Amino acid sequence: MTAPRFAEQLNEQIGNEFAAHQQYVACAIHYDALTMPQMASFFYAQALEERDHAMMMVQFLLDTDCEVQIPGVDAPRTSFTSVVDPIELALAQEKRVTEQIFALTRTAREENDFAAEQFMQWFIKEQVEEVATMNDLLTVVTRAADDVNAIEEYLRREQGAGGAGGAGGADPTAPPIAGI
Repeated sequence: MTAPRFAEQLNEQIGNEFAAHQQYVACAIHYDALTMPQMASFFYAQALEERDHAMMMVQFLLDTDCEVQIPGVDAPRTSFTSVVDPIELALAQEKRVTEQIFALTRTAREENDFAAEQFMQWFIKEQVEEVATMNDLLTVVTRAADDVNAIEEYLRREQGAGGAGGAGGADPTAPPIAGI
């Protein structure tokens, strides 16, 4: 049985993941408007990942016979002043989500909810990757802020190689996604 305190916090995290989804859609739209298709594609893919994370959490709650509550989310930030700005926001967001994932894992451990703690392990691994990806992207985009073609080429090369949001294949260790 999933600890009620963990289930409550996981429901809150579902809202955080959907908010991250919307924020990444807003970032993608910013790059789309700048005619930066590689950056737009990267952020559209990131948005889908965040949506999938929320739906993994939904499936866990369903599988453990807990009530699922889908909280509302605040509107995302849609105005950016540079090509660097959305990535700085994304990195801060990933760091915040990492802390939220750690707090959920801590709660599962405190409640002796071993299934919930095991479920959270995949998200810890995922957050290490997400923060590293955004750190790398911020470095590249900061360095090439005046050369959008260099930024686009970097992402084209990285996405084609399965990195930086590329299609590296489905992770067989990932939790199931509700509805799929």
